Amino acid sequence: MPSPVSADRPAAQPPGRGSVEALITQARRLKGDVDAVRRDTRSAGCHPEDRWQRALYDLALHQLEDLDAHLAQLRDGPAPAAAEPPATPAARPAPVGTSRGSLLARVGSAEWNLLTDEATWSAELCRILGRDPADPALSLDELPSLVLEEDRPKLTAMVTGCLVDGRPIDGEFRILRPDDDVRTLHMMGEPVLGADGGTASMWAVLRDVSELRRSQRTVRETRDSLQHHRRQEQTEHRIAAEFQEAVLPPWRGSLRLPHRKPPALDLAAHRLPATAGTPIGGDWYDALELPDGQTLLSVGDLTGQGVAVASGMAMLLGAVRGMAMAGTAPGRLLAMLNQLLDATVQPALGSAVCCRYQPETRSLLWAQAGHPAPLLYRDGTGRRLTAPDGVLLGATSGAAYGQAEATLEPGDLLLLHTDGLVPGHGGSAAVDQLLDLAPRFGAALSARDCVRLIVEEFGASGREDDACVLVAKVTS
Repeated sequence: MPSPVSADRPAAQPPGRGSVEALITQARRLKGDVDAVRRDTRSAGCHPEDRWQRALYDLALHQLEDLDAHLAQLRDGPAPAAAEPPATPAARPAPVGTSRGSLLARVGSAEWNLLTDEATWSAELCRILGRDPADPALSLDELPSLVLEEDRPKLTAMVTGCLVDGRPIDGEFRILRPDDDVRTLHMMGEPVLGADGGTASMWAVLRDVSELRRSQRTVRETRDSLQHHRRQEQTEHRIAAEFQEAVLPPWRGSLRLPHRKPPALDLAAHRLPATAGTPIGGDWYDALELPDGQTLLSVGDLTGQGVAVASGMAMLLGAVRGMAMAGTAPGRLLAMLNQLLDATVQPALGSAVCCRYQPETRSLLWAQAGHPAPLLYRDGTGRRLTAPDGVLLGATSGAAYGQAEATLEPGDLLLLHTDGLVPGHGGSAAVDQLLDLAPRFGAALSARDCVRLIVEEFGASGREDDACVLVAKVTS
């Protein structure tokens, strides 16, 4: 008969001992590499993704141990059929590259002769079941006594299908050992037909897959936990984003204060979001026409991310608006914000800059709390306003905040921003890059055009944190 593989090529021959030895070496080398990476992962945190990765490494190691043991059996040939008492680790060390409880000690075989009613078990099967090899093997009728009650119908169905219908056995069930240890066994077997075509006996190979199933269960549970964690993060991000959108003024370009005609300030603002998937931060911007005809300008940032921070930001912004409407000066306003943060149940830190602009005199009265000072652009050049004293909000009780005053001119442009506006740069380096935009701001026709320039320059992907910018251009 020609080869089933090819008419002009001989069928593949069983691998020689040397080739199997090479496969064993490769498997053990791979197992060592995986174990080294797994040990490094052990030092990671308790994030669901870390637990899921560690569980996958453990599962991969179990499977590589089984592969190693399979190849070792292929190299060494079948074990002697004679039963032997269980060996202790000291008397019979495990083969190189295998661990205690590996596949070599977790696979057994059995045969049940239906004509003589004899049962033959290997010593490995006795060890799996926790029985003494010297004791008689259990018959097919007695075998269910070892199986957990809820799994007995499954075993009965497999055996019946094999003996009556001649179907191969391939399934799992759980047993309870005499030491009360529950094990999961995978059973594969076939009927052996006699000369008359009837079933004469049944053989089976039983494998202890408890550790493998435990690892798979751990992977499944950690994967589910990770997916739940990600869904929760997405939900919190959506809620925080909706919260922020509801609280911040919905400016998409220039804002004209409703009661001032003609407007004394041309205003525009924008929030530059962080990279997709990053929790929403506590940045805010605001402009508000006050009862005395002045205009409130403010930006700020509450440390942290997520729904709680967005909620805290809304609280601070509401407090700023309320105190400003009541006529509170910027320095006193920040001092009261500091007291508010100091009195909250959960400690928090924040920064802010608060300005009151008087259009009749074009004077700007402002204060800051650990925040970048406003930038003033005039005649194609820019500079940073000299900041009065002011510590971070929530940093210390009873802090006092100084005030500074500046006089603006028609055509001046005032830029307020939060930290992180220039990705990868902070402090003076970020300010220098913003001041370099002065010639382009001078050529811009409106505050909206200036904001568009900032977004084009610094709004690229890769931003690690939210940022806000507010531009006010003096029109008269």
